[in-house]
Amino acid sequence: MKVVSVNFFCSWKVKKKRCWACGSLEVIRWGKQCGKQRFKCKDCGIFFTRSSKDQTHRNRFVWFKKWVLERQTFKTLCRESGLCKDTLQKTFYRYLDQSPLVKIRKREKVNLRLDATYFKGFCLVCYQDSLDGYTQLIRFSDGEHYPEIREDLANLIQLGIQLESITTDGHKSILKAIKSAVPEVTVQRCLVHIQRMCLIWLTQYPKHVSGQELRRLVLLILQIKTHNDRISWEKSLNDWQKRHREYLNEKSFNLETARYWYTHKLLRRSYQTIKRALPNMFHYLTNPTIPATTNGIEGFFSHLKNHLDIHRGLTLSHRVGFIRWYVFLSNEK
Repeated sequence: MKVVSVNFFCSWKVKKKRCWACGSLEVIRWGKQCGKQRFKCKDCGIFFTRSSKDQTHRNRFVWFKKWVLERQTFKTLCRESGLCKDTLQKTFYRYLDQSPLVKIRKREKVNLRLDATYFKGFCLVCYQDSLDGYTQLIRFSDGEHYPEIREDLANLIQLGIQLESITTDGHKSILKAIKSAVPEVTVQRCLVHIQRMCLIWLTQYPKHVSGQELRRLVLLILQIKTHNDRISWEKSLNDWQKRHREYLNEKSFNLETARYWYTHKLLRRSYQTIKRALPNMFHYLTNPTIPATTNGIEGFFSHLKNHLDIHRGLTLSHRVGFIRWYVFLSNEK
């Protein structure tokens, strides 16, 4: 009686035909097609023939999608696909060099979320539809610049996107570009950004009673859900400003240089931030489809960076290609 070694069994398992779709080894022969051996996967049920260059390219793209979207490492993919690391790297880097462009969908009454995030070496500006998180447009730049954002907004209009509103964090370049390119569009200021910046300037434990009261008002911003809430909150803010007007306007002087500045500048900065944003803070109460915050796109950026951090060591061009593929494949989902 012949005994088959464990090593022989393992090597046979590796060499056995593997399903390109699900990675299963439960593959059986299923006749021939155009003179080529045909196979069937018993797990997922698909049929396929022996590898050709085009078919190999399409089959390996399955593993590339896992690498981009599912945070799979080369070590894991080598184990699942049966391919060596060098083969996967060579294939994936070829995909990164041929990254696709984002497809723009023509839609009416689009409520856009506009924000940017920074990576080492470049800035990514993203234009995302709040309806389903579809990214309509991305731009790689070195910052948030007025001419570029104005050009992007004008291009979106020309390509058939009908903008109803734009939710933004209030960056000066973005606000200026919106006013220039699409002045009729409603601008919604992100409430989270307003609250976050004010809480930083006011600190966690303000010493003066004015700072303590303003901090309590700032913490209520995200709880405003109705027009009555807004009216009550704005009245409280006006009452606060009247009570602490003198303290807010106190100035310090330098007798040597004859220069002056506001003594309580962080408190004043917090109030001025709210005052300037107030006309564009509560459009979401009138139109519920307008997002009150940019949290959706912030979450998208967070997931993107987590996926990119897994694959350390990519060159600058490959990181740009990875982001293009991530956005493209996320839109397909």
